[in-house]
Amino acid sequence: MYSSATSPTPTATRTALRPPTAAAGRPGPKQGPPPSRPVAPRAADGRPADPRVQAARAALGLRSPETAAAAGPRVPGARIPAARPGDGRLLRPPTRPGQPAAQERIDPSALQTPSVRAALAGVSRICPAFTPRQVLREGSRHILVAGTIGRAPVVAKCLAPQAVRSEYFDQLAADFHHEVAVYRAFVRHRPPVRLPRLVAADHDRCVLVMERVPGRPAARERHPANAPTPGEVRALLTAVRTLNLWRPPTDVFQPRLDYQLEIARYHSVGQLTDRDAGDLRGLLHGLGHAPLQLCHGDALLSNMLLAPSGPVLVDWEQAGWYLPGYDLAVLWSVLSGDTAARRQISQLAQSGGTLARDAFLVNLVLVLMREIRLYDVPGAGEEQRIMIRRLYDDAALARRAVRAAVGTR
Repeated sequence: MYSSATSPTPTATRTALRPPTAAAGRPGPKQGPPPSRPVAPRAADGRPADPRVQAARAALGLRSPETAAAAGPRVPGARIPAARPGDGRLLRPPTRPGQPAAQERIDPSALQTPSVRAALAGVSRICPAFTPRQVLREGSRHILVAGTIGRAPVVAKCLAPQAVRSEYFDQLAADFHHEVAVYRAFVRHRPPVRLPRLVAADHDRCVLVMERVPGRPAARERHPANAPTPGEVRALLTAVRTLNLWRPPTDVFQPRLDYQLEIARYHSVGQLTDRDAGDLRGLLHGLGHAPLQLCHGDALLSNMLLAPSGPVLVDWEQAGWYLPGYDLAVLWSVLSGDTAARRQISQLAQSGGTLARDAFLVNLVLVLMREIRLYDVPGAGEEQRIMIRRLYDDAALARRAVRAAVGTR
């Protein structure tokens, strides 16, 4: 057995699984397709198969892809480029563990920007009583505005104008519709974890109004420099595992990741060698009859709130059926500075036996490949280059664990 195959603390009996040094064979930046995201279903001609996407495009007054010359040719199944970490926000030092989060500053002028006013116009259509108080986020994809309906605190989430006019609007709208569908499914089938309650939604204009849960994010960065406290990590892992072990009706959610396609993509751009791809396909072959697991799909610390009543999971755009251990693989990839947390995750992932271990390893390799493509970009600063070296070390460790797993089958 190698129960700590992905643990960064090797022992004398596991010398073959020691992590490599930072300088061991790190490949250079690769140019290729953007980091993977689940793909919206499309028809044979490349148009969105979901009629709600077409309705949303019409409701927002957008031209069809065939007439939008500025958008260029569309590729069926194209993926949205992930937000690059070069803006500095993803690598900002987080709040220290145990330190109370700073009070959010309210900037009334932020409510008057054209983007926010356009978003508020969409919110007022479905919630006339909504009173905006504060802009929580104004990004290239989403705008989040905190406010109240009567005395109830709520948060309105809308597609940003840049996203509405983007050539990737079809995929963004499909993800938005999926998140709304997830919240509505949770109304009918209550999950065993805490999440914001759905208040209202408008599919056509991509507007979502949810309960605002008091609490602070477990981290404000994708890869936090300082992990949460051990007690907070245990609470977050408990919440994730509780969700993963829940068995809702199988027709409520859909599979969200094509594993064979992802392996082929990373193999085609050189991130996976022939042997790596063969090892992963070998493990997948053995997992052909393994039951899928309901996962959040984007279990980053920034998508988890630490509320007085316990952890709260937000941003459900990628929720669906995955191979077991996908959420744990995401958490393992971002907790590079917490050896104890990684050891707990590895033990949890392998507690279900050989199949659960193999599924976790497949998920871990693919998640690390995505993170490398996200961060290994030209012009990275020194702090980001240190993170890139860690990701390559983690990927080499995961590859060796996969190779060892294949050898035991």
